[in-house]
Amino acid sequence: MKKCFLLFALSLIGCQPKAVTPATPTSEVKEISESMVRVNSTLQSWNIAQPWEKNPARQRRSLAAIVEQNQVITTAEMVADATLIEVESTDGAKRARATVACVDYEANLALLKIDDAKESADFFLGKTPLAMANNPALGDTVDVIQVEENGHSLFTSGQIRSADVRSTFLPGQSFLTFRVKASMQSSASSYSLPVLHAGKLAGILSSYDSKDQISDVIATPLISRFLMESQKPQYQGFPNLGVNIQSTDDPHFRKYLHLSEEVGGIFVSKVRKGSAADEAKVLPRDVILAIDDFPIDRRGYYQDPLYGRLPWMQLVRGNRSAGEVISLTIWREGKELSLPVTLSRQEEDSRLVPNYQFGKAPRFLIKGGMIFQEITRPLLEAFGDEWESRAPLSYLHVLSEPELYEKDHDRMICLSGVIPTQATVGYEGLRHMIVSKVNGKSVRNMRELIQALKQAPLGQRSHRIEFMDESIAIYLDDAVSDQIDAQLLQRGLQQLHRAD
Repeated sequence: MKKCFLLFALSLIGCQPKAVTPATPTSEVKEISESMVRVNSTLQSWNIAQPWEKNPARQRRSLAAIVEQNQVITTAEMVADATLIEVESTDGAKRARATVACVDYEANLALLKIDDAKESADFFLGKTPLAMANNPALGDTVDVIQVEENGHSLFTSGQIRSADVRSTFLPGQSFLTFRVKASMQSSASSYSLPVLHAGKLAGILSSYDSKDQISDVIATPLISRFLMESQKPQYQGFPNLGVNIQSTDDPHFRKYLHLSEEVGGIFVSKVRKGSAADEAKVLPRDVILAIDDFPIDRRGYYQDPLYGRLPWMQLVRGNRSAGEVISLTIWREGKELSLPVTLSRQEEDSRLVPNYQFGKAPRFLIKGGMIFQEITRPLLEAFGDEWESRAPLSYLHVLSEPELYEKDHDRMICLSGVIPTQATVGYEGLRHMIVSKVNGKSVRNMRELIQALKQAPLGQRSHRIEFMDESIAIYLDDAVSDQIDAQLLQRGLQQLHRAD
């Protein structure tokens, strides 16, 4: 199903021949615009191909809800790589610069605030924060809120058709999402919209399919937990169990595992080192039969009392906080046992291959024309939509099997490209090779690589650079590469390396 983000979709809806759900007149509903603000963001990401510079800036605009403590809740998409964030009253009379109070890119949620106390009090004077709704049920009616440029509110009613665990921003990061059937109005463009239930905040509409008139809405329980977590002295976010799983559908596989027909279960194919599952002594080849007394079926689903059949990770990521304890019912070597697991979250900075690096400049080094970078998921995604098959196999192996490299590396460094210079003659075609050693010593991270290439070893004129899974070593003349570096700076390159 093709999804059209609201920024583009809402301007096209007026051309749809289908009937439009009438907007609720503002005279019949409490005027809601005083509980809303517009968020205007200027976003500028880093250029993966040339990590020393940024991509052109782009603008985003959304409608967001005011919550307690003079804060504004919006999607993380609105603040990812933001250089400027502004909140604006719906009538356009007030504007103020905002900063991020809390953000969770995985859950696609962010809280904004105005730092200056006086400016904040003035901006929110007369505004009414929205309370959180009780969790709506399947079939309940919710209202998607839009505010026209003249400040008038539009209420479009829709029904919660289903709930699922889906990604609304980052691939692979899935959380509870409502699927709402509603025919949206053509109104002021917005990248996301608040959703109400019984006059209270129940969700944030993140995308809209104009053909099928289905919206993805970040669900009430997820927003409630995010707001709760944001009040803690240190935001810990949503936990992970730290396992890779596969279904037990295949009857021959089930027979091999000695699983009876009466039980379901998901097979643990890998346990991440240092994860909550690892600390609890969950082992590869275990089968998870239940989580907190909720039986898990052969495909990894459980029966949620409110939202029906949902993937098992909702019991971990959606319903719990880091530090809480869950109970796993495990099938191991023909025996059933119970394991308590204290949930934790792996911080993105601790990953060998980070999934995202919003707001952080990429680390790199240019030496004599050779371009070195850290392997990150954004670097892999630069290989296109089919990056999982087009990216170098060595990069993909590092992503899928990080535990094989973590003992000797904090980050994996690659030679991503070569600028033709006097120092790189004969090496112009080299690229996509993972660095293993420089001058005979292993390098754990970009900082160590920069230090290693500062000066050739005593008595030698060149640096020797070795690569993983390659039978070659290259030599970089120290004096010539220093000359090239000076020339690159003279020609306008602002910096040759970044390690922080």
